[in-house]
Amino acid sequence: MPYGLEFTNDSNVVTVDSEFTRLVVLAKGSYVPNLESGLGSITTFPRTITSQEPPLVFIRPSATSGIAGLCLMRVVGSPGAWTGFYVRAYDVNTHQPNGSYFACGFSATPLAEFGMRLWDGNSKLLFDSGTPYARFTRSFQNWSYVKTDTTAQGVPRNYYRVAFNFPAGEHMLINTFSMPMLNDDPFSRSLYCWWDFSGGNLYALTVGTNNPFAFFLPAVFAKL
Repeated sequence: MPYGLEFTNDSNVVTVDSEFTRLVVLAKGSYVPNLESGLGSITTFPRTITSQEPPLVFIRPSATSGIAGLCLMRVVGSPGAWTGFYVRAYDVNTHQPNGSYFACGFSATPLAEFGMRLWDGNSKLLFDSGTPYARFTRSFQNWSYVKTDTTAQGVPRNYYRVAFNFPAGEHMLINTFSMPMLNDDPFSRSLYCWWDFSGGNLYALTVGTNNPFAFFLPAVFAKL
């Protein structure tokens, strides 16, 4: 950066500057089972998120044992007016959708009544002291194929696993686990995520009529 404002932390990492927007927390709170006999959860953000692109939603189940299965996430709203998100439990044998979340974007929101704001040369708000940054903590895609079985409808289901610990405060990006995956026939594969707290594993499950074994989708984690 040839000129402007720049802050670095104790590790010499740039945390604020006048050229680039960081990942900003635009909403946070909890999600609870409030639909579909406790299998579904719809959460309304404390305020409408006005970005053109959907916010990135990071979630963490409140369970500490058993399996929390999460799937079918979608952001509710439209460009410039995102109002919340939906997520569902995998089935009746996994925990109900219940935990904490934060929603992020690469655009600050003018919320602070006092403090500091920073704009770039095009008048885009880069920093507001009322919207904190989120910190990416890790990502991985070293999944190990475990097995294949079939659903109750007879559709092939693949299991992929990675040994995993669950540090306090760490949340997983759920948007990517809401997207159907392509295969080589006219139908897409469905994608699911299991947090296996008791076994110390994170699982990805794919379901589809033609279900290849290769799986490289990264899991991304962040903290406030």
